[in-house]
Amino acid sequence: MIDEIQKMMDGYAAWLKEKTSLREIGEWIEITTPLLDRHNDRLQIYVQRENGHFILTDDGYILQDLEQSGCKLDSAKRQELLRVTLNGFGVQERDGSLEVRATEDNFALKKHSLLQAMLGVNDLFYLAAPHTASLFFEDAVSWMTTSDIRFVENVKFTGKTGYDHMFEFVIPPSRRSPERIVKPINRPDKSSAMDMVFAWHDTRETRPPEARAYALLNDTEQTVKSDVMDALLSYDVKPVRWTERESIREELAA
Repeated sequence: MIDEIQKMMDGYAAWLKEKTSLREIGEWIEITTPLLDRHNDRLQIYVQRENGHFILTDDGYILQDLEQSGCKLDSAKRQELLRVTLNGFGVQERDGSLEVRATEDNFALKKHSLLQAMLGVNDLFYLAAPHTASLFFEDAVSWMTTSDIRFVENVKFTGKTGYDHMFEFVIPPSRRSPERIVKPINRPDKSSAMDMVFAWHDTRETRPPEARAYALLNDTEQTVKSDVMDALLSYDVKPVRWTERESIREELAA
């Protein structure tokens, strides 16, 4: 068995060597590898000698590709995910590029670490899909906390129809302001707006008469259409684009 596994390992090493090509670009050497990203494109890295060691970099490809695909790593939570991923491979992010430094003795190991980090960060593309809902929630928590907005998370109210409705944030009343219900909507469209409208109107009679409702609309990855805003406004839900959240900070903190 060990001889069989060794033969396959040797074949893998031969495949890597055979499918790896080099090209000189100015002071840099471009290394094209057989490893594929999520587009099925071959990963490329660039190497330059500097002061007795080597710099290996992806030249910004991975992070630029994520951003162009709608997955911006600009929030504190996403930056933490990036940091943890890179630290696991001993790779640094420098001016948007993934980078390691190597010597002749550890060049192969560092090259492998950089490629694995590129693949790992490339997998963060899943943040552009359904997982952004939880990240948007965490972004909202972070903003409200740093803005001194006191709130209770994930409060369930029973509506007049007997259905239960979960609201992500409830701000208790104060001497200056009534109870405020805040719902972050990650992908604001007509359907999600009407879900919020139904939940609010079903529970409104069970809440204090002066209670207010707000919808935080994520507009960082898509434009919020006017019909979504109008639908919420028509049913006494105040819509607020995420990029304009500071306009209600004092209102919620009161």
